[in-house]
Amino acid sequence: MSSQYESLQPAALYPDAFNVAAPETPVGRSVWPRQPGVFIRKAPAAAAPAPAPEATEPETPDAPDAPTDGAAQAAPAEAAPLVLELAAGQFGFVPTWVKSASDAKLRSTKLVNARSETVSTSKNFYDAWTHGQRCIVPMMAFIEDDYRSGKAVPTRIARVDGKPMGVAGLWECWTGADGQVIVSFTLLTVNANSHALMNRYQQPGSEKRMPAVLNEGAYGAWLTAHPQKAKEFMRAYPANWLTANPVQKK
Repeated sequence: MSSQYESLQPAALYPDAFNVAAPETPVGRSVWPRQPGVFIRKAPAAAAPAPAPEATEPETPDAPDAPTDGAAQAAPAEAAPLVLELAAGQFGFVPTWVKSASDAKLRSTKLVNARSETVSTSKNFYDAWTHGQRCIVPMMAFIEDDYRSGKAVPTRIARVDGKPMGVAGLWECWTGADGQVIVSFTLLTVNANSHALMNRYQQPGSEKRMPAVLNEGAYGAWLTAHPQKAKEFMRAYPANWLTANPVQKK
């Protein structure tokens, strides 16, 4: 389970790497379950202005028919450009069906990851997936435990070139009976049993998993793809593009 990651430092990396403004409230360097973090999603579409009422003119019996050639036909409307926004939320998903804030607190610590293979059928994530509530979680690195020495050694997994990573995620907005609102997000993960790097980490004998790191050129497509098409973006990031180093204790 990928339950800890490093946020972007410095804040100037947000506009440079993801074309979004830096968070108004700084995010802590290390993000843990139920800690505040940020994610990138499609900005809500602006409400279209109401059409102006058409002017009415008296009928003219002898007026010629309107032209019907192609030049008189309206040009097709262009697709609206994708606009991204940075949103704040807690790391650890809260499904819409949760009944109370106390239940949300308990469940969210166990829902920091969503399995890509079952995300579309899971009771926890079905609503968010079918409603297209996909997001990108920006990070510098994620932390995994290395047990090869016999004890857990926290290890920092990052890109070889040191650039930020965008991990596929889902977000949700839960509202309690008393009006309390919790915005939350989770990381999507993929199987890494045969991954040349990630198969070294996590508990011995357990299935190896890793966050679904997106290619930089796929950010927009991931956020706008049809749910069935979106599954194609969830794949293991190449091992030779990643580097692993034990976390230095201060």
